[in-house]
Amino acid sequence: MTKIKKVLFTAGVVLAIGATSITGFAASTYTSPAEAVAGLTGKTVATVIEEKQSTGKTYGTIAKDAGKLDEFKKENIQIKKDILAKRVAAGTLTQAKADEIIKALEANQAACDGTGTAKIGKSLGAGFGGGKSNGNGMRDGSGQGQGRGQGNGCGQGNCLN
Repeated sequence: MTKIKKVLFTAGVVLAIGATSITGFAASTYTSPAEAVAGLTGKTVATVIEEKQSTGKTYGTIAKDAGKLDEFKKENIQIKKDILAKRVAAGTLTQAKADEIIKALEANQAACDGTGTAKIGKSLGAGFGGGKSNGNGMRDGSGQGQGRGQGNGCGQGNCLN
C-alpha cells in the first residue's frame, strides 16, 4: 500500500509541475511591443524605436513590412494579457474588468492591419502605454489608465502600433 501512495504522490507532483509549466508557456517572452517587433524581425529594440519615431510608422506597420504582422499580433495581445494578469494578482483590477478589456482587444485585433492607434485599452481604463519605465524606454502600463508610452493600443479595425 505504501508503494501505491508514493507512486500516486509522485504522479501528482509531476502533474502539478506540468500544469504550471504549461501556464508559464502562455506568457509572452516580450515585455513591450518594441521588444516583440525587434525579436520577430531580428532588429534591435533601439532600432525599432528609432524607426517608429523617425518614420511615424506604428509597431504593427514595422512588423507588417517585415512579414511578421500575425506573429506580432499574437505577441502584442499576450503582452497585454500578461499586464492585466499582474494587475488582477495585485488587486488593482478585477478579473471581470480584465476579461472585458481582453474581449475588446481581441475583437479589435481580429480586423487589425497594423496601422491603428485607437488605444482601446486606454478607453477601458487599462492604460497599457504608460507608467513605470522598465529601463529601455518602454512602459509597463501601470499609469492609472492614462499611459502614453510608445502607444500600443488597438481599435476600430486597425491596431498594433
